[in-house]
Amino acid sequence: MTMRQYSSLELRRSAMIPIRDLFETHLTVANLQRSMSFFGDALGLELAQVFPERKVAFYWIGRRGDSMIGLWEAGKGPQRMNLHVAFSVDLDNLLQAAGRLREANIIPLDFAGEPTDEPVVFAWMPAASLFFHDPDGNPAGIPFDAA
Repeated sequence: MTMRQYSSLELRRSAMIPIRDLFETHLTVANLQRSMSFFGDALGLELAQVFPERKVAFYWIGRRGDSMIGLWEAGKGPQRMNLHVAFSVDLDNLLQAAGRLREANIIPLDFAGEPTDEPVVFAWMPAASLFFHDPDGNPAGIPFDAA
């Protein structure tokens, strides 16, 4: 008995529910107010909704209704998990991003986590990116997708 090899295009076409985009993602944070200042003021994301009783805030990414990030206050537990999130930008904005991050007292990083003044190029994607950390140490990126 031989197994049929499926191409990725065949698999996508036969998917039960064809996925188009990512609508939302979530990060756990130690201090919701500090993270709201970072994502709202430093990164300029638009606040979508806050549920104080649940200690969560949602921010729109890009146009309102396209995608969002949820920030959930989880406190300071001994087992920290750092998660990664990346925000798409236009090439001109990516090329200016290192300076803008520094102006906001955010250190732009390369893929190895070293300070940098220019984007890192990933030929296999293809994309170019800069990275930084949020106040809880979660790595974030700002890629330009060249595809």
